Amino acid sequence: MKKNIAVVYGGDSSEFVVSVKSSKNVFESINPSVYNVWKVQMQGLNWDVLEGDEIIASIDKGDFSFVRNGEKIKFDFAYITIHGTPGEDGKLQGYFDLVKIPYSTCGVYSSALTFNKYFCSNYLRNFDVPMAKSVRLFKGDPVDVDDLVEKLGLPVFVKPNAGGSSFGVTKVKEKEQLQSALELAMTESSDILIEQFIDGKEFTCGLVKLSDQKLIFPVTEVIPQNEFFDYEAKYTAGKTDEITPARISPELTQKVQQLSSRIYDWCDCSGIVRIDYILRDNEFYFLEVNTTPGMTATSFVPQQIAAMDRKLGDILGLIIEDKLK
Repeated sequence: MKKNIAVVYGGDSSEFVVSVKSSKNVFESINPSVYNVWKVQMQGLNWDVLEGDEIIASIDKGDFSFVRNGEKIKFDFAYITIHGTPGEDGKLQGYFDLVKIPYSTCGVYSSALTFNKYFCSNYLRNFDVPMAKSVRLFKGDPVDVDDLVEKLGLPVFVKPNAGGSSFGVTKVKEKEQLQSALELAMTESSDILIEQFIDGKEFTCGLVKLSDQKLIFPVTEVIPQNEFFDYEAKYTAGKTDEITPARISPELTQKVQQLSSRIYDWCDCSGIVRIDYILRDNEFYFLEVNTTPGMTATSFVPQQIAAMDRKLGDILGLIIEDKLK
């Protein structure tokens, strides 16, 4: 009997629209001859099963099931494609642990750690991972602009501490711009980071480790036409050149792949993860860990898998089967 697979998308952050696109590509990539694949949209307390764009049932949160034509259908596995809360910060993972449904991503602790940029960066400093200096602020904290500039210099990046897709991120070049950038970031998160600017090129590396093999994907070089890799650059065709494999030496490729593998282990990751860096003077500076990376047809991870001459659906099948063991 075929297993019932839920492709879970939506969420409660600004990344809802990105999650919808990712879920579509994942849903279409999982082999329907091997699995019964269902779309599950979550937003707040509304958890619904969809066929096409039509809601056909609501999820029973007691056991993650639904009723169709009088038959109760219980899911065997959840492929989580929610970017942001509650699918990337450990909340949904905790629910699935409670109802004993295996899922595609990192567990509760790993998801919570990596979603909080400040916690993750400070944890990885213990392993001497190179990264920019940063200062964390909460809503209502007094702001000493001169002190921030003295500590971090200019330019700086101001970003939500918990968030993705570059929502609320500003590159600040002048001291007078800092206050408005802080206010924008606060619309996305209750705490924010002001981060030192590292002048270099951006690279990203995806990978997944299974019980019997590890797959470290080719590295992608990211060249945005905008000031930095913002939301427009990420999701507007022609706004960014994305080169896979990256135009770096075999030695640098191996260096960033090995660093990504170590970070994956240090953070106790699981499933497909993507790690972002800035390269300056042959040193890769860590930016962040993405534990539910974008999976649209043009996202980095599907590009990297294609560059390996592998099919996304085959990799997803390996993950599902590994987690179902």
